[in-house]
Amino acid sequence: MPITINIYYTGTNQNARRFAQEMESSGTAAAIRAEEGNLRYEYFYLMNDPETVLLIDSWADQAAIDRHHESPMMGKIAHLREQYDLHMRVERYLSDDSGSVADEAFIRT
Repeated sequence: MPITINIYYTGTNQNARRFAQEMESSGTAAAIRAEEGNLRYEYFYLMNDPETVLLIDSWADQAAIDRHHESPMMGKIAHLREQYDLHMRVERYLSDDSGSVADEAFIRT
């Protein structure tokens, strides 16, 4: 069952945005997207909080997350978080693809 993790990175002086930009420009985010089991890895800027960046990170299953956490990539991410003095809030969700007919009435594709 796919697992999605929302990570809110918060800092000061635009550091969360700088962190996300460095993750992208250095190729680190692309390397994570290429890892086996990664389904999504995208950063978003919050309109009402310029000091926070949201990462939506989805994986095929817990085993894929565990492999990612054991990879050398985590050391680089931890170093950048320290460098930019970021704090994190994490939410974890299991995907429910069952949907309902009532839900479909509100979704425009």
